[in-house]
Amino acid sequence: MQKTKRFSLGRIFLFIGKLLLSAVIFSVLLVAIYTVMHPPITPLMLLRPIEGIFSGEFVGIDRDWKNYEDISPHIFRAVIASEDGKFMKHDGFDWKAIERAKRINAMRKGKRLIGASTISMQTSKNVFLWPGRNYVRKALEAYFTVLIEAIWGKRRILEIYVNSIEWGSGVYGVEAAAQKYFDKSAADLTKQEAALLASVLPNPRKWSPAKPSPYIRKRARSIQGRMGGVAIPK
Repeated sequence: MQKTKRFSLGRIFLFIGKLLLSAVIFSVLLVAIYTVMHPPITPLMLLRPIEGIFSGEFVGIDRDWKNYEDISPHIFRAVIASEDGKFMKHDGFDWKAIERAKRINAMRKGKRLIGASTISMQTSKNVFLWPGRNYVRKALEAYFTVLIEAIWGKRRILEIYVNSIEWGSGVYGVEAAAQKYFDKSAADLTKQEAALLASVLPNPRKWSPAKPSPYIRKRARSIQGRMGGVAIPK
């Protein structure tokens, strides 16, 4: 009886080990594939239409992939200035920002928490994971962040980021956003337009870069002022 029990536990642990190893191999292969293949869809793109069904609103998927060299450098500088000023220097995690967020959030009991996600972390979440703040998702986000930093590099991370993020209801990626809000290609975005697009990223379904509120105009001016000193991948 005892031997049978030990044997059963051994088989269970062996199965779990094989399952975890398979998951690691699959995730590494998927990240490697995305170095040359564009991610066709993200979990958020699938989730939004489902949310729309329950709210009685049709939500489509408007996305048009553009390669790095076919996108205005202004948008890369704008999102870095807005979202992650140390993007070119860190290894995927801004540890000082994380510690600062922990200290501030510890004092903001019951209030809206602030985040410290880098562009690399946001790309990991957008491409591979689901929205949320639970510990499992955050752990997976950290795991994928390490992978994409090691396998993709900064240029590919930035390219996938601006092609995948949500820029309005059903609007994904900078080309769809540029066409919707400014009636032009992402290659032709001006410095001001890029700053306006970056300024709405904290809440792109609430704010519009085409009809900016005074708050968004102020954010855009601040972002635009920082863009000149931002380095981007070649």
